[in-house]
Amino acid sequence: MNGAVVSEPAAALPPTQASLSPSPPQQAPLEWRFSQVFGERSAGEDVQDVDIISAIEFNKSGQHLATGDRGGRVVLFERTDIKDSACRKEAEKGDYSVSRHPEFRYKTEFQSHEPEFDYLKSLEIEEKINKIKWCQASNGASFLLSTNDKTIKFWKVQEKKVKKVCAMNLSPSNGPGNGKPAGSNVCGSSAYLPNGGISKSGGLPLLRLPVVVTSQETSLAATCRRVFTHAHDYHINSISNNSDGETFISADDLRINLWNLEISNQSFNIIDVKPTNMEDLTEVITSAEFHPTHCNTLAYSSSKGSIRLVDLRQSALCDTHSQIFEQHEALGSRSFFTEIIASISDIKFSKDGRHILSRDYMTLKLWDINMDSGPVATFQVHEYLRPKLCDLYENDSIFDKFECCQSGDGLRVATGSYSNIFRVFGSGAGSKEVTTLEATRNPTRRQLQNPTRPARSLSTLTRVVRRGAESTGIDANGNSYDLTTKLLHLAWHPSENLIACAAANSLYMYYA
Repeated sequence: MNGAVVSEPAAALPPTQASLSPSPPQQAPLEWRFSQVFGERSAGEDVQDVDIISAIEFNKSGQHLATGDRGGRVVLFERTDIKDSACRKEAEKGDYSVSRHPEFRYKTEFQSHEPEFDYLKSLEIEEKINKIKWCQASNGASFLLSTNDKTIKFWKVQEKKVKKVCAMNLSPSNGPGNGKPAGSNVCGSSAYLPNGGISKSGGLPLLRLPVVVTSQETSLAATCRRVFTHAHDYHINSISNNSDGETFISADDLRINLWNLEISNQSFNIIDVKPTNMEDLTEVITSAEFHPTHCNTLAYSSSKGSIRLVDLRQSALCDTHSQIFEQHEALGSRSFFTEIIASISDIKFSKDGRHILSRDYMTLKLWDINMDSGPVATFQVHEYLRPKLCDLYENDSIFDKFECCQSGDGLRVATGSYSNIFRVFGSGAGSKEVTTLEATRNPTRRQLQNPTRPARSLSTLTRVVRRGAESTGIDANGNSYDLTTKLLHLAWHPSENLIACAAANSLYMYYA
């Protein structure tokens, strides 16, 4: 993290936003501020691989946040700055903002997955958490799904009152020093103790049961309710809850399965793109998500840069899509890297389900589900890397999978990049807002310059692969970048301008 990156000229960012649905008058860019950080490391401190965060997810209300790491742990955080939601609603009605910044506290953590070994395939299954999804809360308990490459687990997290052993039936204070119980009759065969115990002559009790009482103290307990396994031959890349609150999907490279939360030993294969002959395989599934309100609709993306919308009412096996969204490359602009950088790493529905946000290696794209001719907006994330695709291919950085997110009001989108930076773009009609922030306590210390010349096209790139590609460098505008520090995971609060993002093992939060 020893430099900055450059962005596209503002005029080139949203080329066709006029077709977006009407939005409020253009607003001023948000002023982002640092809120808090968990797991901040000091300069020069080594990061253990098991501590690197691999998943982030807010729950539906935004009051809780979950993170998963490569060590198979799930950590839960709880919001503390607003305890009473009713008071918050009154504050919003009064048309004034809460002066304190959003604040979360560590709540609990649990070991979700352990490393396993598939003896049939001689394959190690690492414990890394790939995705976390919150489910509907019930009776004061929180529920969530977590998955690694092969196994999905359904967790219940609930506060339980602590039970303590406060006394014994035979209390030492009630008996004399020689061990005979108080109240015993030496001449009789048995005697009753003041607290209900029974003793025989000689002072030897028949019963010594502890008295267990429920205290007012509480502790959080995470219980694994169900384990969903043996349904995927390839690594699971996505899980998504259905709006019906009863089912969810899991997706790997070639199949998407439908599960019921109450049934762990049976799933239904609803999408299968595996060809009869694997040599004919041309694309794989990279991400999948249910529509936020229509329980019969889901979308999935592919490594060829297309997004398919599927209606589960059409057939049991959804081999055919109802809509497909893709952007074709101009003739003559294809190169060796065209298909690699077109692969979509993440898709997200907007809160109202009208738009789909997708992230490929170089860009963010916003699609209107009512218009499949092309994206309504395209945002260049790190265009300065285009002349260096050979180096990125050589050190495998070109295969990094960045996530994306959208604000609850649909007016902004965000995604990560290298050098631990993330970028926020205005997606409203006519908006030219572009903000670049670094995952540090001072997020705006790097003000990126705009290039004064257009980016080179893919067709001008050399196809010569150089060995020993560097992980750091300086672009034509003097901005440095570091490929070893990358911000892959981030999440936007469902109703506020609050972003949580992961930089290695550190969780940063920013608000506006």
